[in-house]
Amino acid sequence: MNIWNKAKLPLIILVIGVAAMFSIMASKPSPKPNEELLAEPPRTKVAVLAATKEQVTLSATSQGTVVAKREIDVVSQVSGVVLRVSDDFVSGHFFQQGSVLIEIDDRDYKAALLSAKSRLAQAHRNLAEEKGRGRQAKQEWRDLGNDDANDLFLRKPQLAEATASVEYAQANLDIAKLNIQRTKITVPFNGRIKQTLVNVGQFVTSGTALAKIYDTEIAEVRLPLSDKQLALLDLPMTGTEITNKPQVTLSATIAGKTHNWLGVITRTEASIDVRSRMYYAIAEIKRPFDINGSESHTAPLMPGLFVNATIAGKKLEDVIVVPNNAIVKRSNVYTITQDNVIKVTPVNVLSRTADKVWLKADIPANTGILLEKHAVVAPGITIEPLFNVEPINSLVPGTEVALSSKGAKG
Repeated sequence: MNIWNKAKLPLIILVIGVAAMFSIMASKPSPKPNEELLAEPPRTKVAVLAATKEQVTLSATSQGTVVAKREIDVVSQVSGVVLRVSDDFVSGHFFQQGSVLIEIDDRDYKAALLSAKSRLAQAHRNLAEEKGRGRQAKQEWRDLGNDDANDLFLRKPQLAEATASVEYAQANLDIAKLNIQRTKITVPFNGRIKQTLVNVGQFVTSGTALAKIYDTEIAEVRLPLSDKQLALLDLPMTGTEITNKPQVTLSATIAGKTHNWLGVITRTEASIDVRSRMYYAIAEIKRPFDINGSESHTAPLMPGLFVNATIAGKKLEDVIVVPNNAIVKRSNVYTITQDNVIKVTPVNVLSRTADKVWLKADIPANTGILLEKHAVVAPGITIEPLFNVEPINSLVPGTEVALSSKGAKG
């Protein structure tokens, strides 16, 4: 009994505690699910451009140095003392076709001309004598009653020698006249003196360089083109004549002012540069110094001037134009499916400026192209596209022109 009495109180307390615990648990409210947490997270809103395909004409840009189409060294063909030089025979001066730039002493050549005339007259006399002897020999042979005579008796070899002597004397006379003409130095085109190498009183020999000159009728610019640039232009690479010559606009700064000149691509070079792997096209500009003529140049296009060139391209079909910041990793764009899921689409960049990119891709018309948040979203993510909205968090546009020959990228 004593043991029961001692254990009864703890048991009663234990039972009461268990009952109270179950009572508390039974009265506890059951938790309700949080609808906000169970809801689908909101999709990222991204500015999207609907792809449209257009027909465009793109241009290729390049750079080069102006050179004269013809530049030569004027060389003396005769010997003698320089007697006179033209007032235009000064470095930098222009001259007209056929004008006499230098006169060399011609007295020796006039004497040679008289000697050549004398030898020609003597040769004509010998020829006449041989013709007479030949006729006399033929008559004598007939008088002998024989029609068959050998050539030697009829003096045919002597006649041929006399005829050849006349021709030789005539050639010497022509050379003597030509040497007199050569004492007056002329050039068969309009040009400009680049450098003078002789002056009055100087003795020159045959082969002496007298001056460096260049033609002022046509200037040329050698323009390097990358393979991507070549794809924009209609240039045959087979050496055939270019029928539809692409127009070229040259520009340069002279005395702080920008000037432009118009020209055309006339040909391409026969090989590719082995170091740069560039193709080269040749642009020609007519009358580069004519600032008041039909070409309406506002400044002379001088050889040695470094110019920028813009070459008109051919028409291209199905070209998509997007902002520059739409390009991902140089040659990709992010497009969206019908379910607004992002996917990566490779593209062929045709041309690029500081704010626009012209490209070709296997993208159906009206497909959404992401314009922003490329670093936030990723392929496979579903977004909420916003069409016709300016990008808010766009990437910083690049400033490189992709189809410039200074280093094409794309």
